[in-house]
Amino acid sequence: MNRRALRLSPQAVDPIGGVVDAPVVAVGAAITTVVAFILTGAHWGEVGNTVAAALGVLLVMAAAIVLFAATLPSRAPFTPERLGLIVTLAVGASVAEYVSTAGSNRFLYDDYGAVVIGLLILALAPFCTWVSLVTAGVLAAVVNTLLVLGAAPTTQSHAPVVSLIAVNGAIILSMTAAAAVYSVTVVHEVLAWQRQTNAAMLRRAEASPTAVGPSASRVSMLRSEVLPFLARVTTVDHLSRADADRARELAEALRGALREGVEATWLDGVADSVRRAHGTSVSVLDRARDARRLNDDQRAAITALLTWIGDDVRATAVRVAVERRADAAHWRLTVAADRREGWRPRRRDLRRFVAIARVVGLRARALATGENVTVEIDYAID
Repeated sequence: MNRRALRLSPQAVDPIGGVVDAPVVAVGAAITTVVAFILTGAHWGEVGNTVAAALGVLLVMAAAIVLFAATLPSRAPFTPERLGLIVTLAVGASVAEYVSTAGSNRFLYDDYGAVVIGLLILALAPFCTWVSLVTAGVLAAVVNTLLVLGAAPTTQSHAPVVSLIAVNGAIILSMTAAAAVYSVTVVHEVLAWQRQTNAAMLRRAEASPTAVGPSASRVSMLRSEVLPFLARVTTVDHLSRADADRARELAEALRGALREGVEATWLDGVADSVRRAHGTSVSVLDRARDARRLNDDQRAAITALLTWIGDDVRATAVRVAVERRADAAHWRLTVAADRREGWRPRRRDLRRFVAIARVVGLRARALATGENVTVEIDYAID
């Protein structure tokens, strides 16, 4: 197992997956609330403290609401602090339920505490590392064990206390284990796919070394003119003024092409790829080459945006500008596209990119007007 896979969450390696999983989390949040209501009603005859019982259900609802809100794409990335808050609310609900039935809890199988905690942890599997999931699950299981010990003397079960603890703890720990396995498996598979993709790209680059940069085609064109010119002038006794002027022109053109190749960044390469793939005009203005400061994940997100918006069915021209802000510690990358007639971007598509940008540490804002689509991306470099 790659050590890197142990430190990352599925959302970190697959931001789009995190966006897709958000509706599933909403369903999980609703289920936990329904479970709390049903099981509270099922053992209502054992409830001696109605305030504590109501508080327990309200805490479950609060945990479900926080779960839904914290995993929205617009609030990405998900943080360990949010996991801690959700599990704390769920554990608080379990404690409130214990207080509501203290001294009269005849059966433990109809208590919702362990089930709610396990379901919430399971729902968070796409957003957390396996370490944080296991830590939260184990701590919650310890608290739940203490509650079982307190309730055991009043139960009508003749099973040993150890068995009661094992059964209730297994609910939380089994769901925690499932969540942790899902998290680490997804991360491992995505990283493996990324390695295979990168290796394939390197092989293609090695197989066609003349296409490694946006100026490669221009250099190739000049080579086809320079070499014949040199071959011709080496066979003559005297150079004419026209030959000297032509040599100067070719030298300046070749020098300019090589300079473009040296100054070009990955952003120029993406723009060139979009031009060749879709025929869309893509211009890049990055005088200080600040786009080099973006990391691989941020570059991948911006590449996905340019590839999507630069499709010939969406835009006729795309302009990319990178500028340093006044404080000199922040940069803004602006992508402005002229919309093709008949294409109107959906808000969902723009919000999806904004969410992905947040996951990789960028702040993005998308605006669609009558004829243009503009995406502004702010980033800071420590």
